[in-house]
Amino acid sequence: MTAPSTFGLSSEARNLHWLLTNLVEEVPGIQSVAVVSSDGLLLLSSDPGRNAEAREAREGRRAGPRGSAADLATIVSGIGSLTIGTAKLMEYGTVKHTMVAMEEGSLFVMSISDGSLLGVHGSADCDMSVVSYHMALFVGRAGHVLTPELRSELRNSLDSEPTGSAR
Repeated sequence: MTAPSTFGLSSEARNLHWLLTNLVEEVPGIQSVAVVSSDGLLLLSSDPGRNAEAREAREGRRAGPRGSAADLATIVSGIGSLTIGTAKLMEYGTVKHTMVAMEEGSLFVMSISDGSLLGVHGSADCDMSVVSYHMALFVGRAGHVLTPELRSELRNSLDSEPTGSAR
C-alpha cells in the first residue's frame, strides 16, 4: 500500500489516515479498505493511487475500474443502504455490521457513529474474527472524530489530489 499524502491536513485527518494504514498493514488478509460517508461518497481509501479514478467515476467521465476504491465505496454504500432498510422493515434497530462470505474472499461493512461506513475487502483465507475485531477498534477510535468538518476536509483532500495524468 502506498501511503497517501497527508501534507496540509488537520491532525484529526492525519490520525484517520494513520489508523487506516495501520489497519491494512497490521491485519493479515485485508486487501482494501474504504471509509464511505452516509451519502455514499468515498472519504478514505487504502488505495490512494486510484483516488483519481474514483473522482473520474463520480464525475461521470469513467465507469471505474474493477476493484478500485470507487467500486469498493459503491458496494459498501449499497450494502449499507440495503441492510439499513432491512433493519427498519424488520424493526430490529440499527445495523452494527454486515459480512458477506464468498468463495474467493469476504466483504465486511461496519457502521461508524455518524452514518458513515467502514468497508473491508478480505482475502479468502483471512481470519474473519480478527478482521472484525480490528474494524471495531478502528470504528471506536474514528467514530468520535468523524465530524461534518472532518468529512468535508477528507472529501476536499481527495478532490485536490494530483491525478498523475495531464488533462
